[in-house]
Amino acid sequence: MANTCTVFSTLLVFVVSLLAVSAFAADSAENEGQKIVQSEEEFVLTLDHTNYSDIISQHKMIVVEFYAPWCGYCQELAPKYEQAASVLNSHDPPVILAKMDTTIPENAALARNYTLNGVPSIKIFRNGGKTVHDYKGTRETEGIIAYLKKHGGPASLEIKSKEDAARLIDEKKIVVAGIFPELSLEKIQNFTALAEDLRVDYDFVHTLDAKLLPRGGLVDKPSIRLFKPFDELYADFEDFQLDAMQNFIEETSVPIMAILDGNPENQQFVNHFLHSPGDKVFLFLNFSTDLDAFKSKYYDLAVSYKGKEANFLLGDAKTGKRALQYFGLDTDQAPLIFVLSMDGTKYVQRHVQPDILAPWLKDCKDGKLKPYLKSQPIPEVNNGPVKVVVAETLEDMVLNSGKDVLVEFYRVGCKYCEEFAPVLDEIALSFEKDPDVLIAKIDGTENDIPRDLFEVQGFPTLYLRSATGSLSRFEGNRTKEAIIEFIQRNRGNPAPSTFMKSDLTVSEQAQTDPVKDEL
Repeated sequence: MANTCTVFSTLLVFVVSLLAVSAFAADSAENEGQKIVQSEEEFVLTLDHTNYSDIISQHKMIVVEFYAPWCGYCQELAPKYEQAASVLNSHDPPVILAKMDTTIPENAALARNYTLNGVPSIKIFRNGGKTVHDYKGTRETEGIIAYLKKHGGPASLEIKSKEDAARLIDEKKIVVAGIFPELSLEKIQNFTALAEDLRVDYDFVHTLDAKLLPRGGLVDKPSIRLFKPFDELYADFEDFQLDAMQNFIEETSVPIMAILDGNPENQQFVNHFLHSPGDKVFLFLNFSTDLDAFKSKYYDLAVSYKGKEANFLLGDAKTGKRALQYFGLDTDQAPLIFVLSMDGTKYVQRHVQPDILAPWLKDCKDGKLKPYLKSQPIPEVNNGPVKVVVAETLEDMVLNSGKDVLVEFYRVGCKYCEEFAPVLDEIALSFEKDPDVLIAKIDGTENDIPRDLFEVQGFPTLYLRSATGSLSRFEGNRTKEAIIEFIQRNRGNPAPSTFMKSDLTVSEQAQTDPVKDEL
């Protein structure tokens, strides 16, 4: 098994984690004063290939953690997961938590039926395993409890009175209401299926009578009414096709201008902004000094782009500090405007002025601006056996060097990268007399990587860019002998006669295990 620290599959997933406040902050009142006590009794069921199918099929809902015993993140999660299970076991109805060791080959074969980006990976199985959803909550005990309690009850609650409406429609949240003045089995089924799928991101209710709802007029046919605490406050929709409903909800739930200010009530709208389709426009300010000068102009700019595949966020630079640092920016560069386009291209303008916002964004949309590239400084000295590559030198040193270049994508602090470092040094020394081979490394978290060329889902990841332009990914055991053979087999330049034949002897490469240690 190849141990690998897995990175997030997209930039936005990482931004979500950096900008997010606690996922269970909104449920703090429910959890306030709740004392979590570690119980000696084990409440987490242990699954394996012998009982997996039977146990899954017996439960209307069961939560399964796929883990590996050697994974440090799995070890950290284990007591929190057990504590959550002890509380949820007494919930009405009980929520059952289970786990399965993916290092056992027969278990791994079952796990491959699901998309696991790494371990630990948590899935929610419903209706005897007929439907499977990703767990999207935090990995703290209270967060697991709050998230799964919401998943444990009905996906949509019925409103039969004004009192029900007042209790179930939170004026500070997005609530999706299904209105059914006439019965339509297909539309009710589609609405219920949608509620099951999106229940964690939105609250769902349904009613037979639109008069019971706090806003909006009467309807004479099945309709969807989305309530929200911003912009026009509600919107109606009549198409009950699943894709159409989901698109309507996703588009309508994004504010014209999302606000990131540390207020947990705003976090849900920030999340909808981040997950929405289209370009993302961020304006980071020092709210204490710059807000009055920028807010109205930026809002007007956001209004002018409504419906043009662009969404806007106004953020406090202090609150968004970690996200800025991830992109190689800093709070002392505020006010700054930053664009993350749909294809991952980035643009930035530091120390921007209010009157420059509109013309700068127009130039950005018209393709007149140079993309922003996050890069470490070019090393002044680069004479080690393994050459250091940064984003600004990647093209010259790797893509257009005319050499066969083995490049390692690594992360500082990754223990597997640290274990591999001396092996990479030995490989570089083996090729020191071969002028056509370069062994290099690049920090995959501090430098932008062209993702259309390199699929880096874990660290360390190795690619060979041959002198002829072909790109090969190494997927075997990370031994000196195996990697040398990989280079010789895929290189574009022929190996010189001075290269020692003994360096070419390797054992058969083992396959990389698909389940990886998560970042």
